[in-house]
Amino acid sequence: MPEPRRQPLTALAHQRLATVLAPGDIAIDATAGNGHDTLFLARQIAPGGRVHAFDIQPQALEATHERLAQAGLAERVTLHLAGHEKMREHLPADLAGRVAAVTFNLGYLPGGDHGLVTRPDTTLAALVQASALLRPGGLLSVLVYRGHAGGREEAEAVANWFAGQTGLDTEVHDSPGPIAYLARIFHRPHNA
Repeated sequence: MPEPRRQPLTALAHQRLATVLAPGDIAIDATAGNGHDTLFLARQIAPGGRVHAFDIQPQALEATHERLAQAGLAERVTLHLAGHEKMREHLPADLAGRVAAVTFNLGYLPGGDHGLVTRPDTTLAALVQASALLRPGGLLSVLVYRGHAGGREEAEAVANWFAGQTGLDTEVHDSPGPIAYLARIFHRPHNA
């Protein structure tokens, strides 16, 4: 008998995110890419909420804006042309401890330059900032891909970071492709 087909980890992440997001909430997409996660977050927090989406590539933010505009949700999202490691510099100071969810989809921009990838140093800095922004009960969703140059090193750095956190209740889901970390904040992590 064939093994049942597993749900894609992106769908699992969206299911978990939906359990913590409600209209009026604040959410962050730390890696906007082509806007799929940004759109999902915007649908969950509308009306009245706000999504902040970050990417270093103008083409990613253009694709994200177009996706949001087609769905009528562009006004719910602030796009930041900046790396995720700079999120605290770009966000209002009063968001600390108030964000419902932060999502990361690491690697490279699908359809973009595969040589331009997320890196362990910037990702770890962003994870520290994200965990400090989340409210108690908030969710940190991180998908790590290992198949590109530097991907295995980033996956190892992310695994070590999560292993060292005491304020997170973390589920880890592995697959032949990405690894998903779905972590609920139950108190401030010691290094946030």
